[in-house]
Amino acid sequence: MLDARRQYQSISADVERLRAENLRLRYEAKRLREDPAAIEEAARRDLGYAAPGEKLFILRDAKPAPTTPEPSGPK
Repeated sequence: MLDARRQYQSISADVERLRAENLRLRYEAKRLREDPAAIEEAARRDLGYAAPGEKLFILRDAKPAPTTPEPSGPK
């Protein structure tokens, strides 16, 4: 009986999480259908689009320059 109760609680939590995600996705789909700014935002974010005349800069993490060990011999 306790095992069944734990399973029920786990499944109930999953259902609530999925309902919340479904609601969020419905809202996002509605925005993409009705709001041109949302479409532009998604295109820029997901596809890397830029508007005419804009310059796109891609920044990458630079690896640190290799360090050369100092000679440890006598001075």
